[in-house]
Amino acid sequence: MLSVCENNRLMAQKQHIAIFTTASLPWMTGTAVNPLFRAAYLAQDSDRDITLFSKEKRSILPVGDITETIPDEVADIAILEEPEHLTWYHHGRRWKTKFRKVIGVVHTNYLEYVKREKNGQIQAFLLKYVNSWVIQIYCHKVVRLSAATQDLPRSIICNVHGVNPKFLEVGQMKHGLIVEGGQKAFSKGPYFIGKMVWSKGYTELLQLLSQHQNELSDLQVDLYGNGEDFDDIQKSFSKLTLGVRIYPGRDHVDSLFHDYKVFINPSTTDVVCTTTAEALAMGKIVICANHPSNEFFRQFPNCHMYNTGNEFVQLTLRALVEEPLPLTDGLRHALSWEAATERFVEAAELNEAIQEKTPLSPKPLVQMSSDDWRKSVEEASAFLHNTVSGIEVARCAFGAIPETLQPDEQLCKELGLDFPEHKMLFRH
Repeated sequence: MLSVCENNRLMAQKQHIAIFTTASLPWMTGTAVNPLFRAAYLAQDSDRDITLFSKEKRSILPVGDITETIPDEVADIAILEEPEHLTWYHHGRRWKTKFRKVIGVVHTNYLEYVKREKNGQIQAFLLKYVNSWVIQIYCHKVVRLSAATQDLPRSIICNVHGVNPKFLEVGQMKHGLIVEGGQKAFSKGPYFIGKMVWSKGYTELLQLLSQHQNELSDLQVDLYGNGEDFDDIQKSFSKLTLGVRIYPGRDHVDSLFHDYKVFINPSTTDVVCTTTAEALAMGKIVICANHPSNEFFRQFPNCHMYNTGNEFVQLTLRALVEEPLPLTDGLRHALSWEAATERFVEAAELNEAIQEKTPLSPKPLVQMSSDDWRKSVEEASAFLHNTVSGIEVARCAFGAIPETLQPDEQLCKELGLDFPEHKMLFRH
């Protein structure tokens, strides 16, 4: 039996990790699902306590200072899933002051999305510097899932995502049919699954298919997804002479997809595409663009990358007549969340000692080192950002949703939060 002192010492040694994300279930997006898996697999280590969202609310707070959801006494490590998104309009306690270590995981290539909007090049130019600024202020370390994201301060490139074990089970089942039963594992051809918005690969796919309709005249492609561009996408693909069928979105692990042999994903806006990893885990052949977002998948023999439209045609036609190669144990492990968690712990340096939180004490100018100067400039930047983010007019001018500085009285009631009278001052 542990004494009180021994128990307190062990608790003090235990890592407390808080994970903040920009999305949560029931949204079936990467930023909702992947942080959930990260929390679950990090929690398998008994030396770590993990909090994903608020324990009481079961979701993140959409407005106000979300650092308040974690008590100061357990504010050790914060993982910011999409750190730029979480800090653009952050107003309140500075993340680096609240936590001993702040790790950002960059999921989204925001610059590529912005470039596709009106005046996109100008917006992307400004956003690039804003992203670097807020991440410099608020993060000690940044993990970029691939080189498709912008270069950021204190960053490292590492794919720290895995796939749901169910996809690996499907792949093993398919492999068993081929090896043990000598059966044909796949009876359907190519398909694509993704949110039905043009920027999620549908623009590139339409261009490829429309330019090579003659070479691909016998091709039948099935598309699955939901989204605001569904009707427009359906109308545009219906004009092609080759066969394209469009269906509402389904869970990728659904048995409906098990018999498809070829997954086509021409998207160049992803950072690391979750559905590509899932397709490889299920033992399928993947046809994708030779793009930084797909670099992690280059190690898989079933992943074929094209540089031109002609190469896309050749790889697609070849995939229709060949059989996928079985995954080795090593490659199967690389797709798992166990391996992803190992990569994350190493990339985020979670096993390294974390310094105590210490306030910045001013020094005479002549005694300041280059590191002291850097910290002083960073403190000044943080003060400037905190000031600007606390002004409603300035927030709205930079794209924030109006009246999101503090939760209103009704939202506080719904979430069971106190609503101090002085908060009313910030809302006018």
